[in-house]
Amino acid sequence: AEETSPFSGNFTIASEYIYRGIAQTNRKPALQGGFDFAHSSGFYAGIWGSNISWLSDFGGGISSSIELDVYGGYKGAVGDFSYDVGVLTYNYPGTYPAGFVDADTTEVYIGAGWKWLSAKYSHVVSSNVFGWVGTNGEDTDGSSYTELNANYDLGNGLAVSGHVGHQKIRHFDDASYTDWKIGVTKDVGFGTVGVAYWDTNAKGDEGEPYRNPHGKDLGKGRLLVTFGKTF
Repeated sequence: AEETSPFSGNFTIASEYIYRGIAQTNRKPALQGGFDFAHSSGFYAGIWGSNISWLSDFGGGISSSIELDVYGGYKGAVGDFSYDVGVLTYNYPGTYPAGFVDADTTEVYIGAGWKWLSAKYSHVVSSNVFGWVGTNGEDTDGSSYTELNANYDLGNGLAVSGHVGHQKIRHFDDASYTDWKIGVTKDVGFGTVGVAYWDTNAKGDEGEPYRNPHGKDLGKGRLLVTFGKTF
């Protein structure tokens, strides 16, 4: 049998970058890609990047246009059950004004799966999560994201997926929210096309946490279109 390489790559063109239901590119398109290493023992590591605008959208001397994620962990399976533990760092290189709360974030996570269902819990171990501070200026370490995912293969390269997640921002209840997504993907041979609808109950009205300086509700429900390829 032909040996499969432990290295793989991926790239995606998306109508925008939405993460956990929240807009990251102010409704503009996103180019994303990464590289992964997966050892036969179950250990893995990878790097992934995307353009972003949510930091520079705030102005005030912020110039950051990229998110770079680095992660590693261990995954395994016993019959129909699978498990996954690891650590992920979100990095936002750029220039920031003095006193700016660092948006760089580190999470540890644990996941479990059964056939086409999976659950995952991510826990923030860095001082803050995505630059959030508490209502009284507290650090937001200990924030978490809990999610349930379903991915069902219909055959003929067609798959449907569902997702629900809850982002808890410690010390800032108004910034906590729930998101959900339903989508379909189709393998078209030279890549995979995806269409999904993503919505949240994040507070994005005037003066609320998920309203950006351009007047956009970052958690508003919308359609996401993607084209991706792995190699």
